[in-house]
Amino acid sequence: MVRQFNGVMKAAALIFLLFLLIPLTGWSKEAIPVAENPEVEKRMLLLTENLRCLVCQNETIADSRADFSNDIRREIREQIKANKTDQEIIQFLVDRYGDFVLYDPPIKPTTFLLWFGPVILFVIGLGSLIVYLRRRRLQIEDVSLSQAQLEEAEALLNEDKKGKNV
Repeated sequence: MVRQFNGVMKAAALIFLLFLLIPLTGWSKEAIPVAENPEVEKRMLLLTENLRCLVCQNETIADSRADFSNDIRREIREQIKANKTDQEIIQFLVDRYGDFVLYDPPIKPTTFLLWFGPVILFVIGLGSLIVYLRRRRLQIEDVSLSQAQLEEAEALLNEDKKGKNV
């Protein structure tokens, strides 16, 4: 019994050591490159704060740590070093990825639905609700009871009251 326990302990220790020896480098990522020039880095960060990460979609490229954002930041640094203006860099990204890369896309025919779609849907829903409620009001009829029906209801109510008193 003791020999079996020692054998199990040795196997467990060996498995534990094997887990410690597994290299964790497969989970590590390359360090994020920082520009040699702090002014280039500052300009790059200002540009990327208004650009959407197409992978994350709810983060700016400045905040995102996705590989896509790293590539875009590297591309922006290269274009800054090539003396391109901010508008030229943004236009390059819009040409490449579409208006979705901008957090505030311009109002133009292709983005009308993006800008005005929620308002249009709200107005349609509100109009539909108003029409439905008006039609429903017309369908509701006032039901008037005959004198015999009123007396029968009164009798039923009186019976119910007497039953509770007993």
